[in-house]
Amino acid sequence: MSEPVKVSILDRDFMVAAPEGSHDGLRASARQLDARMREIRDSGKVVGTDRIAIMAALNITHELLEAQAQRRDAEGVAERLKALDARIDDYLESVEIPAELRRR
Repeated sequence: MSEPVKVSILDRDFMVAAPEGSHDGLRASARQLDARMREIRDSGKVVGTDRIAIMAALNITHELLEAQAQRRDAEGVAERLKALDARIDDYLESVEIPAELRRR
């Protein structure tokens, strides 16, 4: 069941409906957004709340997409390492190796 949660962004209060159990995450997200918007506002390069919000959203989305790409790359590396490990195991099973040198 959704309950309204009060969050404050750039000194403005907003009531946001959120499922029970996600309130802390919503508040943390609002704090992060508030901090990012304040950084942009305080830089003096962007004027207007709408523009500040759009720049913050673009920056956060860009970081999210980069993190997702890095995760996909890491998953690809992990899969290649797993396949290589399996090939090594197959090879080691096919050759005569003294017991004390075998993998445990």
